Amino acid sequence: MLQKLLLLFLSLYLAGCAENPPAPVVNSSPSTHKPAPLAVANNNENQPSSYIVKKGDTLYALGLEFGYDYKEIAAANNLQPPYGIKVGQKLILPNANPNEKSVPSTTTGATPTDNGVVVTAIKTEPVLAETKPSAVTPVLTQPKAIREPYSTEAMNASALAETSKTEAKPTEAEVVSTKPSEIKPTDDDSITWTWPTNGKVTSSFNEVSNKGIDIAGTTGQAINAVSGGKVIYTGADLRGYGKLVIIKHNKTYLSVYAHNSKILVKEGQVVTGGQKIAEMGNTDTNTVKLHFEIRRKGKSVDPAQYLTQN
Repeated sequence: MLQKLLLLFLSLYLAGCAENPPAPVVNSSPSTHKPAPLAVANNNENQPSSYIVKKGDTLYALGLEFGYDYKEIAAANNLQPPYGIKVGQKLILPNANPNEKSVPSTTTGATPTDNGVVVTAIKTEPVLAETKPSAVTPVLTQPKAIREPYSTEAMNASALAETSKTEAKPTEAEVVSTKPSEIKPTDDDSITWTWPTNGKVTSSFNEVSNKGIDIAGTTGQAINAVSGGKVIYTGADLRGYGKLVIIKHNKTYLSVYAHNSKILVKEGQVVTGGQKIAEMGNTDTNTVKLHFEIRRKGKSVDPAQYLTQN
């Protein structure tokens, strides 16, 4: 009887297992799908990263053309005075960004696998044991103060030492004056533009025939900086400009003052808006006038869009 019951139970168990089929096998082989490549950003900068010298080019003219201090171009290409350049020479332009840059991944230490899964390595840092201050208080043995007997000589010596310390300490004004002159970077919108001189505008801006405006006046009339900045050129090396002053206001803007009779500033000097920088003249032109330009990243723009009403 017991054997029959065991056989019956065994048959029922086997029948139940047959009704539940095994789970399907999942294909765990790597997927043929590949992760997408990193995106490439395109920087459309107006200024190129290099330039091939052509006939008639000078380093001074290229600085004005691309909106740089000519000394910056010279330093980037290891050029020494008198800054001679040759036709066909490749010049590297400073502070120019390449046309294409790869966008870095935002996940640190992430490694994509063939099936598109990103495995990130966990960065661990050693834990430094907390240092406890020593319970023993250090005892200073040197130097020791020596008590001297009272005397007039000792009092005078002490007063002289205090006076020397006071005189040796520079004042705030002295500290400021000893710092080298630097041009403070300003945003394009924060520049305040003023007229460089008084007079009638005899020639307006034309992108093809006139890179700026011409203002008539008299010989010796004051020419003023239209805004604060650093003088990056003074001289008469650019044909058609006469005695010329160029001021760099920030990384974007330059201002140009041509045909002066006298230049009153030097290269590297920092000037303020409204400061007299030259006197009007007729160098390299047949009339007394100021030819004035504003350059944005080397490109001439209409000064009338920036100057207030005259």
